[in-house]
Amino acid sequence: MIQNPPTSSESASPPPTEIAVAPATAEGERLDKFLSRLHPEKSRAFIQKCIAEQRVRLDGQSTAAALRLRPGASIEIDWPAPGTLEPSLRPEAIPFEILFEDQDLIVLDKPPGLVVHPNRNDRQGTLVHGLLHHDQEVFGDLPDQDLRPGIVHRLDKETSGALVVAKTAEAWTRLKASFKQRKVEKTYLAIVVGEFGATVGRVEGMIGRHPRNRKKMAVVQDNGKPAATRYRVLAAASGATLLEVDIETGRTHQIRVHFSHLRHPVLGDRVYGGRPSIEGIDPPRQMLHAWRLSFPHPRTGALREYTAPIPADFREIMRQLGLVNSEHLAAPETER
Repeated sequence: MIQNPPTSSESASPPPTEIAVAPATAEGERLDKFLSRLHPEKSRAFIQKCIAEQRVRLDGQSTAAALRLRPGASIEIDWPAPGTLEPSLRPEAIPFEILFEDQDLIVLDKPPGLVVHPNRNDRQGTLVHGLLHHDQEVFGDLPDQDLRPGIVHRLDKETSGALVVAKTAEAWTRLKASFKQRKVEKTYLAIVVGEFGATVGRVEGMIGRHPRNRKKMAVVQDNGKPAATRYRVLAAASGATLLEVDIETGRTHQIRVHFSHLRHPVLGDRVYGGRPSIEGIDPPRQMLHAWRLSFPHPRTGALREYTAPIPADFREIMRQLGLVNSEHLAAPETER
């Protein structure tokens, strides 16, 4: 539960220390990964933060997230009380369109320029703050350890489109499992620089931290995670291509990295775009839109599909480039 830190007049006893023993099956496993499996309700980022705060001890000693376990190792964890590791969240009136909502989840159309959850640079004005304003009773009571109540997946700040958020702890667990088991289908629209010789294609390449710029991702040969992206050409004109993109994996910045690697960067991408641009076209952001989202409902298991309408700035760049708005781009029913 998200709470304000206790005032000086309030007495708050520290939570008890948890003690765990690494089993034989955890031999060689990273400490943070093991604790994430032990506590699936806690985000890995939160666990790493606890380790950095020296709240986790291995055989009585402070340790590091990347340390590899040995069987029988004793792990002591002093979990922080709610609201003490980070500032408390407060509701803010953040505008977003709701595509669907029931007692288990909310599917929304995230506008471009909106950060999904707080981070070190964005403490206010995020989607999470808007969700608390939308329903403080639900989102304020959700279990949370890293200022991400209900957040199952993310979109980049400049990427618009469909996003699903859980409204109960059970829905969060089941939706996270669906993402991990690749039962979720995510289809994007992207305008990229350059034109393609084939109408369909598939990009494969491991994605990891850029070897020289740790703030960026890149296609790497070693120490990366497998990633695959499928695409289909919808229209091409003026040195640009409108693509329908399906991601088979969900790596950080996957679409942007893969198409930059192909030397067809997403138009307007100031991080991965490099020098390629189109004369006379100045998009306000990266031209990437999470168009369709399909997943099994966490309560019923029925397949649900939602479509986020193409935003005005995206359509305007299509118009300037002369990219034909194909009939199938018209938004269908938002649910099936």
